[in-house]
Amino acid sequence: MHRDPIEQAHAWLAEDPDPETREELRQLLDTAPESLADRFAGTLQFGTAGLRGELGAGPMRMNRSVVIRAAAGLAAYLRTEEYAGGGPAAAEPAGPAAPAGLVVIGYDARYKSAEFARDTAAVLTGAGLRAALLPRPLPTPVLAFAIRHLDAVAGIMVTASHNPPGDNGYKVYLGDGSQLVPPHDTRIAAEIAAVGPLTGVPRPEEGWTTLDEDVVDAYLARAGGVLTEGSPRGIRVVHTALHGVGGRTLREAFVRAGFPAPVPVTEQAEPDPDFPTVAFPNPEEPGAMDLAFATARALEPAPDLVIANDPDADRCAVAVPLSNGPDGPDGPDPGPDPGAGWRMLRGDEVGALLATHLVHRHARGTFATTIVSSALLARIAVAAGLPYEETLTGFKWLARVDGLRYAYEEALGYCVDPAGVRDKDGITAALLVAELAAELRESGRTLTDLLDDLAVEHGLHATDQLSVRVTELSALGTVMARLRDRPPRRLADLPVTATEDLTAGTAVSAVSGTPLPPTDGLRYVLADGTARVVVRPSGTEPKLKCYLEVVVPVSDASALPAARTQAREVLARLAAELAEAAGI
Repeated sequence: MHRDPIEQAHAWLAEDPDPETREELRQLLDTAPESLADRFAGTLQFGTAGLRGELGAGPMRMNRSVVIRAAAGLAAYLRTEEYAGGGPAAAEPAGPAAPAGLVVIGYDARYKSAEFARDTAAVLTGAGLRAALLPRPLPTPVLAFAIRHLDAVAGIMVTASHNPPGDNGYKVYLGDGSQLVPPHDTRIAAEIAAVGPLTGVPRPEEGWTTLDEDVVDAYLARAGGVLTEGSPRGIRVVHTALHGVGGRTLREAFVRAGFPAPVPVTEQAEPDPDFPTVAFPNPEEPGAMDLAFATARALEPAPDLVIANDPDADRCAVAVPLSNGPDGPDGPDPGPDPGAGWRMLRGDEVGALLATHLVHRHARGTFATTIVSSALLARIAVAAGLPYEETLTGFKWLARVDGLRYAYEEALGYCVDPAGVRDKDGITAALLVAELAAELRESGRTLTDLLDDLAVEHGLHATDQLSVRVTELSALGTVMARLRDRPPRRLADLPVTATEDLTAGTAVSAVSGTPLPPTDGLRYVLADGTARVVVRPSGTEPKLKCYLEVVVPVSDASALPAARTQAREVLARLAAELAEAAGI
């Protein structure tokens, strides 16, 4: 039954524990009651990404009331399901009387993160579980590591990753340190929905543990282990934390590993929840890397790499100096462009470079990526005689690949040590790419040269992305419906030889043959594999994402300039014609 938003707002005020959101709601009631409808249109939904949304009062916002309910629902689930016994999941449900398991809680430096983490610790303690807070705002990979390191039954990271400043989020890990997948998300959501009035949720003032720096030291020791003993370390790096929590941890990881201390982008080095120098704190967004490039250009001698982490440091961006002139892999120098002299590598390029580095180090195990990433990883794995798998988008799926040794997704996420951190980790990825660059430098070569080698060996795999941010989530459904009703038959003069609706239930990955769960997405194969397009709504942001790939055979290095020109032209036409077909 529909309830009046003003009535709901008064009921919310009666149990909201946060004086800031109570005052916010009172002011809205007095001055803008019409704005309450959006805040009370439903509840922020708990899914495989946990919770993520705008900060503010009301059930459709991130706030202490929503977090307390989420923690209470999660606690109920942990007490009644197979995770209650401690350590990795048991074969049988442990029941309410099982020993209390440990839950580790991490948080970043966004507004309300520390409060949300403390509320969670209190709720879990009140429910009879053992809760442990990380010692300070730290990267998400430290939390993911701590779950396995401490043999915890679950972990919670309070972060909105690279979302805008006004957002926050609540990410849940279960069992072996992997993110949620169905059906756990729906079961936890049901427990959250069953939570009664907040006055009935016990929240003691003490009883949980605050971990000391030993857990950070253990993470840093493990991180250094991704490198080869005695490998070159003489490389100079500029690093930006984008106002997030990765700066100190990355610096310590590099110094402990024997690299020179990275040169920080001072304007972005310290955590700042306002993210004052960027429109969106995401290395992929236009302008986010401008200060890093300016810092690099001002250094003498010039640095070898620019590395960026997103605010919770689970992603890693890498930029390299422009090379090879106007016909080279980087194209002409953009002149007055803020990134002049530097090119940020695509996630697929870094993913291929790291895979090649691990192959050369004789890594064994399964290499994996997602259906929206480049097909190049499959060719690298097959050539090395290694198993390869494709999954749906997100590390919640990649982390569950059997025998996983290495995984990446094109959105700058890399897992190079799944036994230590079964999630993407921007710190260890940065260490490994720096080691690779240092090794290449000793032989007078660069990361760009290695990319050239891969293009000659496997064909030039050129990727691009068409990303459209929307203000209304309903617009995403409209675009997807349009493409389903009127699917394109040709794009960039290439025939669409296969169309797959990924909501069909039993989609099969194009390369590995592994059955995939249903997801909202469309995949087009063009000219029998010459190109590929995947269209999907983002799972964490109000965006439509279209992933484009063109594969151009290359006979030898001399053919690379023409192949790149051809690929750029086809990608541009794919993006333009797909946008027209989608009506965006």
